Amino acid sequence: MASFKEIVTKAVVGKGKKVFTQTETVHPEMIPTTVLGCWVINHNFKGTIQGDKVRVDGSYDVNIWYSCEDDTKTEVVRQTNTYTEIVSLKRKIDEDITGEEVIVRSLKQPTCIKAEIIDDGITYTIEKELGIEIVGDTKVKIPIEEEEDPWDDLIDDEMDQVEAQIDSEVDENYLKEDTL
Repeated sequence: MASFKEIVTKAVVGKGKKVFTQTETVHPEMIPTTVLGCWVINHNFKGTIQGDKVRVDGSYDVNIWYSCEDDTKTEVVRQTNTYTEIVSLKRKIDEDITGEEVIVRSLKQPTCIKAEIIDDGITYTIEKELGIEIVGDTKVKIPIEEEEDPWDDLIDDEMDQVEAQIDSEVDENYLKEDTL
C-alpha cells in the first residue's frame, strides 16, 4: 500500500483572458480634416485583488496624426488614457484568493481599431487583450514508495582499460622453475 505526502507549493490557481475596448474623444487645437494614423505606446498596467475579483489599473499614450486646413498641413495630437478593468476569474482551486499574487500580461497590445472625425473632435476606439493569472499556495498529494530502488554498480571505463592492459602485458610465468 502506497502512502502519500502533501507538498505545499506555489501554483496558478486562477487564469483567464479578456478583450477590452475603450472609446475616447480628443479635441485638437486645429480642426481636423482627415485622420492619417493612430499609434498607441507606453502601455503600463498592474493587477490587484479586490474582493473575489481582479482589478487592473493601467495607462497608455495615444498619438493621432491628422491633416488640417483642407489637407494642406498635418499635426499630431497626444493624449494619455487611464483605465480600470474589473475581472472575475474562474478559479481552478476553490480557495480564498486574498493575499495571493496577480500576474497580468498584455496578450495583445492596445491598438486603434477605429478613428473618425465627429464635429471638431477625433473619436477613436482602442482594443487590448489582457491575460490574468492568480498565483497562490496550494497542496499537491504525491504517492510515496516505501521500497528503496536497488543501487546500480558503477563501472569506471578507465579502470576497464587498465585491467585490459595488465591482462595483455603481464607475463604470469615470469618466474621459472629453473631459477629456484
